Amino acid sequence: MKDFDPATSFGSDAAAHYDEYKRGDEEDAAAFLAEYAKEGSALEFAIGTGRIALPLATKGIQVDGIELSPHMVKQLHAKPEGQNINVIIGDMSSATTNRHYPLVYLVFNTIFNLLTADNQIRCFENAARHLTPNGHFIVETALPHAWISPDKSDYVHTEYVGKEMVVLDVARYDPATQLLEENHVQFTAQGITMSPIVCRLITPGEMDLMARIAGMRLIQRFSNWQRSAFDINSKAHVSIYGF
Repeated sequence: MKDFDPATSFGSDAAAHYDEYKRGDEEDAAAFLAEYAKEGSALEFAIGTGRIALPLATKGIQVDGIELSPHMVKQLHAKPEGQNINVIIGDMSSATTNRHYPLVYLVFNTIFNLLTADNQIRCFENAARHLTPNGHFIVETALPHAWISPDKSDYVHTEYVGKEMVVLDVARYDPATQLLEENHVQFTAQGITMSPIVCRLITPGEMDLMARIAGMRLIQRFSNWQRSAFDINSKAHVSIYGF
């Protein structure tokens, strides 16, 4: 996408409104992740405003974070319960806390925000560097076919229709680069607002290979935080990697 900079895509405006769009599975995710934070600590890549970190912290887990957007971290630390969460501002494929954890996790399709295979592999390698010998790296993403059908490389999807606002999701997918270019276009009486994003979609199999390169292997895979079986009907996956 011309003139798009991923590093600035979660600026002050996006951060200010990010918590308005919670998915509703935060408690299920926190309960799932807490089982792997055996020693009471965890590291979240792309911690954002603390959508998962805060409910996980209420379970007695000390959560640290790595986050590229200082605006998202500002929102996190503005919350009373977020002040105890230590965050390193930086790229999750290379930044470090200089600590080791029984759990490193990356959720909500955020591995897709790294736009090359090399950077996605570096993210797996960085997770491995932060793990204790028996630790786990847990990744949650959608399956590419849930977003893009094999016979269509672009689409316009109606996200919301209201009396005073209409929101469209306009997207184009390039199978050569695996990049999905999206723009959420909001129409109101006050004007038009655009929220662009670019993602590099990868399959579970590609992720398994990236884990292997990083010295890890797939331990288990589910369709969701409720541990539903991963099968032909799955639209997403929660993958658990370890040494």
